[in-house]
Amino acid sequence: MDKDSPTSSRRVSTNSIAYSAAGSTRHMLADMNNSSSTDYLSPPSAPFVGLRTPDNLSVGSNSQTNLSLSLNYLPTKFSSSIISPGGARFRKNAKGDDINLPKRGGGLEAFKTGEARMPQGKMRLRWNKFKWIIFFMNTLMTFYSLAALVVCLLTWFDVWQHADIIRTGNRQELILSTLAASIGVFTSVIGWAGILLNNRGFLAWYTFLTWVTFAFLVTPGYITYKKRTFNLEGKINAQWSQKLGAEGRMRIQNQLSCCGYFSPFIEATISQTCYARSVLPGCKLPYLQFERFVLKRWYAAVFILVPVQIAVMLTGLLCSNHITYRFGKGMMPEAYRLNLSTMAVIMENYASQLAEQYGSEVADDVLKRSRSNLQLGANNSAPSHGQPPHHAPLSPFHVKYDSLHRGPPDSAR
Repeated sequence: MDKDSPTSSRRVSTNSIAYSAAGSTRHMLADMNNSSSTDYLSPPSAPFVGLRTPDNLSVGSNSQTNLSLSLNYLPTKFSSSIISPGGARFRKNAKGDDINLPKRGGGLEAFKTGEARMPQGKMRLRWNKFKWIIFFMNTLMTFYSLAALVVCLLTWFDVWQHADIIRTGNRQELILSTLAASIGVFTSVIGWAGILLNNRGFLAWYTFLTWVTFAFLVTPGYITYKKRTFNLEGKINAQWSQKLGAEGRMRIQNQLSCCGYFSPFIEATISQTCYARSVLPGCKLPYLQFERFVLKRWYAAVFILVPVQIAVMLTGLLCSNHITYRFGKGMMPEAYRLNLSTMAVIMENYASQLAEQYGSEVADDVLKRSRSNLQLGANNSAPSHGQPPHHAPLSPFHVKYDSLHRGPPDSAR
Protein backbone atom coordinates (compact mmCIF):
# COMPACT_ATOMS: atom_id res chain seq x y z
CA MET A 1 0.00 0.00 0.00
CA ASP A 2 1.22 3.47 -0.78
CA LYS A 3 2.63 5.37 2.17
CA ASP A 4 1.18 8.62 0.88
CA SER A 5 -2.37 7.36 0.85
CA PRO A 6 -4.87 8.90 3.30
CA THR A 7 -5.36 5.59 5.08
CA SER A 8 -1.63 5.20 5.68
CA SER A 9 -1.21 8.75 6.93
CA ARG A 10 -4.16 8.35 9.32
CA ARG A 11 -2.60 5.15 10.70
CA VAL A 12 0.77 6.83 11.18
CA SER A 13 -0.77 9.79 13.03
CA THR A 14 -2.76 7.45 15.26
CA ASN A 15 0.35 5.48 16.12
CA SER A 16 2.31 8.63 16.87
CA ILE A 17 -0.40 9.94 19.18
CA ALA A 18 -0.59 6.63 20.98
CA TYR A 19 3.21 6.52 21.28
CA SER A 20 3.39 10.09 22.62
CA ALA A 21 0.64 9.38 25.15
CA ALA A 22 2.41 6.25 26.24
CA GLY A 23 5.69 8.14 26.51
CA SER A 24 4.19 10.85 28.69
CA THR A 25 3.15 8.31 31.31
CA ARG A 26 5.84 5.69 30.71
CA HIS A 27 8.06 6.99 33.50
CA MET A 28 5.17 6.81 35.96
CA LEU A 29 4.18 3.30 34.91
CA ALA A 30 7.78 2.15 35.03
CA ASP A 31 8.20 3.48 38.53
CA MET A 32 4.97 1.82 39.65
CA ASN A 33 6.25 -1.47 38.28
CA ASN A 34 9.62 -1.03 39.97
CA SER A 35 7.95 -0.33 43.33
CA SER A 36 5.94 -3.52 43.34
CA SER A 37 7.53 -4.46 46.66
CA THR A 38 5.71 -1.61 48.37
CA ASP A 39 2.45 -2.73 46.79
CA TYR A 40 1.00 0.73 46.29
CA LEU A 41 -1.41 -0.24 43.55
CA SER A 42 -2.45 -3.69 44.65
CA PRO A 43 -5.84 -4.70 43.22
CA PRO A 44 -8.70 -4.13 45.62
CA SER A 45 -10.36 -7.11 47.19
CA ALA A 46 -14.08 -7.86 47.07
CA PRO A 47 -16.56 -6.31 47.62
CA PHE A 48 -14.60 -3.19 46.59
CA VAL A 49 -13.53 -4.46 43.18
CA GLY A 50 -13.78 -1.69 40.66
CA LEU A 51 -11.92 0.97 38.77
CA ARG A 52 -10.07 3.63 40.70
CA THR A 53 -11.45 7.10 40.20
CA PRO A 54 -10.01 10.41 41.39
CA ASP A 55 -12.95 10.76 43.82
CA ASN A 56 -12.40 7.34 45.41
CA LEU A 57 -9.14 7.32 47.33
CA SER A 58 -10.19 4.80 49.92
CA VAL A 59 -8.99 1.89 47.77
CA GLY A 60 -5.49 2.57 48.97
CA SER A 61 -6.47 1.35 52.42
CA ASN A 62 -6.45 -2.22 51.11
CA SER A 63 -2.67 -2.23 50.92
CA GLN A 64 -1.93 -0.14 54.03
CA THR A 65 -3.87 -0.36 57.25
CA ASN A 66 -2.57 2.89 58.80
CA LEU A 67 -4.19 5.23 56.30
CA SER A 68 -6.35 8.03 57.63
CA LEU A 69 -10.09 7.87 57.10
CA SER A 70 -9.95 11.46 55.87
CA LEU A 71 -9.28 9.97 52.41
CA ASN A 72 -13.02 9.37 52.15
CA TYR A 73 -13.79 13.07 52.46
CA LEU A 74 -15.74 14.10 49.38
CA PRO A 75 -16.85 17.76 49.47
CA THR A 76 -19.33 17.15 46.65
CA LYS A 77 -21.21 14.69 48.85
CA PHE A 78 -22.03 17.30 51.51
CA SER A 79 -25.18 19.39 51.43
CA SER A 80 -25.07 23.13 50.99
CA SER A 81 -26.95 23.43 54.29
CA ILE A 82 -23.55 23.23 56.04
CA ILE A 83 -22.79 26.71 54.75
CA SER A 84 -26.41 27.90 54.95
CA PRO A 85 -27.99 26.17 57.96
CA GLY A 86 -31.31 27.90 57.44
CA GLY A 87 -32.03 26.11 54.19
CA ALA A 88 -33.01 27.44 50.79
CA ARG A 89 -36.17 29.14 52.08
CA PHE A 90 -34.24 31.26 54.60
CA ARG A 91 -31.20 31.67 52.36
CA LYS A 92 -33.17 33.84 49.94
CA ASN A 93 -34.21 36.24 52.67
CA ALA A 94 -30.72 36.52 54.15
CA LYS A 95 -28.70 39.68 53.71
CA GLY A 96 -25.95 39.71 51.17
CA ASP A 97 -23.27 40.72 53.67
CA ASP A 98 -24.37 38.18 56.30
CA ILE A 99 -22.50 34.95 55.64
CA ASN A 100 -23.91 31.91 57.41
CA LEU A 101 -20.88 29.94 58.49
CA PRO A 102 -20.82 26.83 60.69
CA LYS A 103 -20.41 27.39 64.40
CA ARG A 104 -16.83 27.76 65.39
CA GLY A 105 -14.99 25.41 67.72
CA GLY A 106 -12.70 22.42 67.69
CA GLY A 107 -9.03 21.78 67.11
CA LEU A 108 -6.19 22.88 69.34
CA GLU A 109 -8.01 26.14 70.11
CA ALA A 110 -10.06 24.22 72.68
CA PHE A 111 -7.02 23.94 74.95
CA LYS A 112 -6.13 27.63 75.06
CA THR A 113 -6.16 29.36 78.42
CA GLY A 114 -9.56 30.89 78.97
CA GLU A 115 -11.00 29.44 75.76
CA ALA A 116 -14.80 29.72 75.78
CA ARG A 117 -16.96 26.73 75.12
CA MET A 118 -20.17 28.76 74.88
CA PRO A 119 -21.24 31.08 72.05
CA GLN A 120 -20.10 34.65 72.53
CA GLY A 121 -22.84 37.28 72.84
CA LYS A 122 -22.50 41.03 72.55
CA MET A 123 -21.06 41.54 76.01
CA ARG A 124 -20.86 38.15 77.74
CA LEU A 125 -21.16 34.43 77.29
CA ARG A 126 -24.73 33.18 77.13
CA TRP A 127 -26.45 29.84 77.64
CA ASN A 128 -28.41 28.33 74.79
CA LYS A 129 -32.03 27.17 75.13
CA PHE A 130 -31.04 23.51 75.50
CA LYS A 131 -28.93 24.29 78.52
CA TRP A 132 -31.68 26.37 80.11
CA ILE A 133 -34.19 23.53 79.63
CA ILE A 134 -31.95 20.88 81.16
CA PHE A 135 -31.07 23.31 83.96
CA PHE A 136 -34.76 23.81 84.82
CA MET A 137 -35.62 20.10 84.68
CA ASN A 138 -32.62 19.11 86.80
CA THR A 139 -33.68 21.75 89.35
CA LEU A 140 -37.09 20.08 89.60
CA MET A 141 -35.49 16.66 89.98
CA THR A 142 -33.21 17.98 92.71
CA PHE A 143 -36.11 19.43 94.68
CA TYR A 144 -38.38 16.40 94.70
CA SER A 145 -35.50 13.96 95.23
CA LEU A 146 -34.26 15.91 98.25
CA ALA A 147 -37.81 16.23 99.60
CA ALA A 148 -38.41 12.49 99.25
CA LEU A 149 -35.08 11.70 100.89
CA VAL A 150 -35.81 14.03 103.82
CA VAL A 151 -39.25 12.45 104.38
CA CYS A 152 -37.74 8.95 104.30
CA LEU A 153 -34.96 9.86 106.71
CA LEU A 154 -37.36 11.51 109.14
CA THR A 155 -39.44 8.33 109.02
CA TRP A 156 -36.40 6.19 109.76
CA PHE A 157 -35.52 8.47 112.69
CA ASP A 158 -39.10 8.17 114.05
CA VAL A 159 -39.78 11.91 113.90
CA TRP A 160 -43.31 11.70 112.51
CA GLN A 161 -46.28 10.54 114.51
CA HIS A 162 -46.87 6.81 114.02
CA ALA A 163 -43.63 6.58 112.01
CA ASP A 164 -42.78 3.41 113.93
CA ILE A 165 -45.81 1.71 112.37
CA ILE A 166 -44.42 2.39 108.89
CA ARG A 167 -41.00 1.11 109.92
CA THR A 168 -42.64 -2.07 111.18
CA GLY A 169 -45.48 -2.79 108.77
CA ASN A 170 -44.14 -1.12 105.57
CA ARG A 171 -40.42 -1.73 105.87
CA GLN A 172 -39.97 -3.00 102.29
CA GLU A 173 -41.68 0.03 100.75
CA LEU A 174 -39.69 2.40 102.96
CA ILE A 175 -36.37 0.82 101.94
CA LEU A 176 -37.20 1.07 98.23
CA SER A 177 -38.36 4.67 98.57
CA THR A 178 -35.18 5.67 100.42
CA LEU A 179 -33.05 3.98 97.77
CA ALA A 180 -34.98 5.71 94.94
CA ALA A 181 -34.61 9.12 96.61
CA SER A 182 -30.87 8.56 97.15
CA ILE A 183 -30.34 7.58 93.50
CA GLY A 184 -32.34 10.65 92.45
CA VAL A 185 -30.14 12.97 94.51
CA PHE A 186 -26.98 11.34 93.16
CA THR A 187 -28.28 11.64 89.59
CA SER A 188 -29.09 15.31 90.04
CA VAL A 189 -25.57 15.96 91.38
CA ILE A 190 -24.10 14.33 88.25
CA GLY A 191 -26.41 16.53 86.20
CA TRP A 192 -25.20 19.68 87.94
CA ALA A 193 -21.60 18.68 87.29
CA GLY A 194 -22.33 18.23 83.57
CA ILE A 195 -24.34 21.45 83.27
CA LEU A 196 -21.95 23.76 85.11
CA LEU A 197 -18.79 22.23 83.61
CA ASN A 198 -20.25 21.84 80.09
CA ASN A 199 -19.20 18.21 80.20
CA ARG A 200 -21.10 15.87 77.91
CA GLY A 201 -19.54 12.83 79.60
CA PHE A 202 -21.26 13.68 82.88
CA LEU A 203 -24.49 14.42 81.04
CA ALA A 204 -24.37 11.03 79.31
CA TRP A 205 -24.21 9.30 82.69
CA TYR A 206 -26.89 11.68 83.95
CA THR A 207 -29.24 10.66 81.13
CA PHE A 208 -28.62 6.98 81.84
CA LEU A 209 -29.13 7.38 85.60
CA THR A 210 -32.46 9.14 85.07
CA TRP A 211 -33.79 5.86 83.68
CA VAL A 212 -32.43 3.99 86.69
CA THR A 213 -34.08 6.54 88.97
CA PHE A 214 -37.36 6.09 87.13
CA ALA A 215 -37.23 2.31 87.66
CA PHE A 216 -36.61 2.69 91.40
CA LEU A 217 -39.26 5.42 91.61
CA VAL A 218 -42.17 3.43 90.21
CA THR A 219 -41.31 0.27 92.18
CA PRO A 220 -42.58 1.44 95.62
CA GLY A 221 -45.56 3.10 93.95
CA TYR A 222 -46.56 -0.14 92.25
CA ILE A 223 -46.07 -2.18 95.45
CA THR A 224 -48.15 0.18 97.59
CA TYR A 225 -50.92 0.43 94.97
CA LYS A 226 -51.10 -3.34 94.58
CA LYS A 227 -51.10 -3.87 98.34
CA ARG A 228 -53.96 -1.42 98.99
CA THR A 229 -56.10 -2.27 95.98
CA PHE A 230 -56.08 -6.06 96.05
CA ASN A 231 -57.37 -7.61 99.33
CA LEU A 232 -55.69 -5.33 101.84
CA GLU A 233 -57.60 -6.89 104.72
CA GLY A 234 -56.35 -10.41 103.93
CA LYS A 235 -52.78 -9.13 103.69
CA ILE A 236 -53.10 -7.37 107.06
CA ASN A 237 -54.40 -10.60 108.62
CA ALA A 238 -51.48 -12.64 107.27
CA GLN A 239 -48.96 -9.99 108.29
CA TRP A 240 -50.21 -9.77 111.87
CA SER A 241 -50.27 -13.52 112.43
CA GLN A 242 -47.13 -14.60 110.49
CA LYS A 243 -44.67 -11.75 109.73
CA LEU A 244 -44.72 -9.16 112.50
CA GLY A 245 -43.80 -11.37 115.44
CA ALA A 246 -44.18 -10.47 119.09
CA GLU A 247 -41.99 -7.36 118.93
CA GLY A 248 -43.71 -5.96 115.82
CA ARG A 249 -47.19 -6.47 117.27
CA MET A 250 -46.15 -4.77 120.53
CA ARG A 251 -44.82 -1.71 118.66
CA ILE A 252 -48.05 -1.32 116.69
CA GLN A 253 -50.12 -1.80 119.88
CA ASN A 254 -48.17 0.95 121.62
CA GLN A 255 -48.56 3.37 118.67
CA LEU A 256 -52.30 2.78 118.11
CA SER A 257 -53.23 2.26 121.79
CA CYS A 258 -54.83 -1.11 121.12
CA CYS A 259 -54.43 -4.66 122.44
CA GLY A 260 -54.48 -7.86 120.43
CA TYR A 261 -55.84 -8.26 116.94
CA PHE A 262 -59.56 -8.61 117.70
CA SER A 263 -59.32 -8.52 121.49
CA PRO A 264 -56.67 -8.94 124.23
CA PHE A 265 -57.21 -12.71 124.01
CA ILE A 266 -56.37 -13.09 120.25
CA GLU A 267 -52.73 -12.78 119.11
CA ALA A 268 -51.79 -10.11 121.60
CA THR A 269 -48.33 -9.27 122.93
CA ILE A 270 -48.36 -8.66 126.70
CA SER A 271 -47.05 -5.25 127.72
CA GLN A 272 -47.72 -2.62 130.37
CA THR A 273 -50.88 -1.47 128.55
CA CYS A 274 -51.97 -4.76 126.97
CA TYR A 275 -52.93 -7.62 129.30
CA ALA A 276 -55.84 -10.02 129.80
CA ARG A 277 -58.13 -7.57 131.60
CA SER A 278 -57.26 -4.57 129.39
CA VAL A 279 -60.15 -2.44 128.15
CA LEU A 280 -58.29 -1.39 125.00
CA PRO A 281 -59.92 -2.32 121.66
CA GLY A 282 -58.41 -4.68 119.11
CA CYS A 283 -55.83 -3.43 116.58
CA LYS A 284 -57.41 -4.70 113.36
CA LEU A 285 -59.67 -1.74 112.58
CA PRO A 286 -57.27 1.13 113.47
CA TYR A 287 -54.35 -0.63 111.79
CA LEU A 288 -56.41 -1.29 108.64
CA GLN A 289 -57.56 2.32 108.47
CA PHE A 290 -54.02 3.59 109.00
CA GLU A 291 -52.68 1.37 106.21
CA ARG A 292 -55.37 2.51 103.79
CA PHE A 293 -54.55 6.16 104.46
CA VAL A 294 -50.76 5.80 104.28
CA LEU A 295 -50.67 3.54 101.21
CA LYS A 296 -52.99 5.82 99.26
CA ARG A 297 -50.84 8.88 99.99
CA TRP A 298 -47.74 6.86 99.17
CA TYR A 299 -48.60 5.70 95.67
CA ALA A 300 -50.35 9.00 94.86
CA ALA A 301 -47.13 10.91 95.57
CA VAL A 302 -45.12 8.46 93.47
CA PHE A 303 -47.46 8.51 90.48
CA ILE A 304 -47.58 12.32 90.52
CA LEU A 305 -43.79 12.37 90.10
CA VAL A 306 -43.81 9.86 87.21
CA PRO A 307 -44.70 12.41 84.43
CA VAL A 308 -42.11 14.83 85.78
CA GLN A 309 -39.46 12.09 85.79
CA ILE A 310 -40.35 11.10 82.22
CA ALA A 311 -39.95 14.75 81.21
CA VAL A 312 -36.51 14.77 82.87
CA MET A 313 -35.53 11.64 80.96
CA LEU A 314 -36.64 13.08 77.61
CA THR A 315 -34.87 16.35 78.38
CA GLY A 316 -31.63 14.49 79.03
CA LEU A 317 -31.95 12.58 75.77
CA LEU A 318 -32.73 15.66 73.66
CA CYS A 319 -30.59 18.36 75.29
CA SER A 320 -27.51 16.73 76.83
CA ASN A 321 -25.53 16.89 73.55
CA HIS A 322 -26.49 20.49 72.76
CA ILE A 323 -25.45 22.45 75.84
CA THR A 324 -22.43 23.89 73.96
CA TYR A 325 -21.68 24.63 70.32
CA ARG A 326 -18.65 22.31 70.34
CA PHE A 327 -19.00 18.53 70.62
CA GLY A 328 -16.48 16.97 73.02
CA LYS A 329 -13.05 18.58 73.29
CA GLY A 330 -12.80 19.50 69.62
CA MET A 331 -9.95 17.08 68.88
CA MET A 332 -9.68 15.25 65.59
CA PRO A 333 -10.21 11.49 66.09
CA GLU A 334 -7.03 9.48 65.70
CA ALA A 335 -8.44 7.50 62.78
CA TYR A 336 -8.88 10.73 60.78
CA ARG A 337 -5.45 12.27 61.45
CA LEU A 338 -3.09 12.62 58.53
CA ASN A 339 0.22 10.74 58.38
CA LEU A 340 2.94 10.12 55.80
CA SER A 341 1.18 7.11 54.30
CA THR A 342 -2.02 9.08 53.85
CA MET A 343 -0.14 12.00 52.34
CA ALA A 344 1.54 9.58 49.96
CA VAL A 345 -1.80 8.37 48.65
CA ILE A 346 -3.12 11.93 48.36
CA MET A 347 -0.03 13.15 46.53
CA GLU A 348 -0.10 10.10 44.29
CA ASN A 349 -3.58 10.95 43.12
CA TYR A 350 -2.64 14.62 42.81
CA ALA A 351 0.45 13.80 40.77
CA SER A 352 -1.47 11.55 38.41
CA GLN A 353 -4.01 14.30 37.77
CA LEU A 354 -1.30 16.90 37.18
CA ALA A 355 0.60 14.57 34.86
CA GLU A 356 -2.51 13.83 32.83
CA GLN A 357 -3.57 17.46 32.52
CA TYR A 358 -0.34 19.47 32.41
CA GLY A 359 2.47 16.99 31.88
CA SER A 360 5.23 15.58 34.02
CA GLU A 361 7.24 18.82 34.27
CA VAL A 362 4.44 20.73 36.00
CA ALA A 363 3.77 17.76 38.30
CA ASP A 364 7.51 17.55 39.08
CA ASP A 365 7.67 21.23 40.01
CA VAL A 366 4.55 21.11 42.20
CA LEU A 367 5.68 18.02 44.08
CA LYS A 368 9.16 19.47 44.60
CA ARG A 369 7.71 22.61 46.17
CA SER A 370 5.30 20.53 48.25
CA ARG A 371 8.16 18.49 49.70
CA SER A 372 10.16 21.60 50.48
CA ASN A 373 7.20 23.27 52.21
CA LEU A 374 6.15 20.25 54.24
CA GLN A 375 9.76 19.25 55.01
CA LEU A 376 8.95 15.59 54.65
CA GLY A 377 12.48 14.52 53.78
CA ALA A 378 15.44 14.26 56.10
CA ASN A 379 17.79 15.40 53.28
CA ASN A 380 16.37 18.95 53.44
CA SER A 381 18.74 19.90 56.28
CA ALA A 382 21.87 21.77 55.26
CA PRO A 383 25.16 19.80 55.53
CA SER A 384 27.92 21.02 57.78
CA HIS A 385 31.11 22.57 56.32
CA GLY A 386 33.70 20.13 55.14
CA GLN A 387 31.39 17.14 55.18
CA PRO A 388 29.51 15.62 52.29
CA PRO A 389 25.78 15.89 52.47
CA HIS A 390 24.23 12.99 54.31
CA HIS A 391 21.30 11.43 52.54
CA ALA A 392 18.88 9.63 54.78
CA PRO A 393 17.15 6.51 53.53
CA LEU A 394 14.28 7.44 51.33
CA SER A 395 10.87 6.78 52.75
CA PRO A 396 8.18 5.18 50.61
CA PHE A 397 6.77 8.66 50.14
CA HIS A 398 9.99 9.88 48.46
CA VAL A 399 10.55 6.65 46.57
CA LYS A 400 7.09 7.01 45.14
CA TYR A 401 7.57 10.49 43.76
CA ASP A 402 11.25 10.68 42.97
CA SER A 403 10.33 8.95 39.71
CA LEU A 404 9.11 12.34 38.48
CA HIS A 405 12.71 13.61 38.74
CA ARG A 406 14.29 10.65 37.00
CA GLY A 407 11.98 10.50 34.05
CA PRO A 408 11.52 7.35 31.96
CA PRO A 409 14.07 4.56 32.33
CA ASP A 410 16.76 3.96 29.73
CA SER A 411 14.99 0.93 28.36
CA ALA A 412 11.94 3.02 27.54
CA ARG A 413 13.84 5.90 25.89
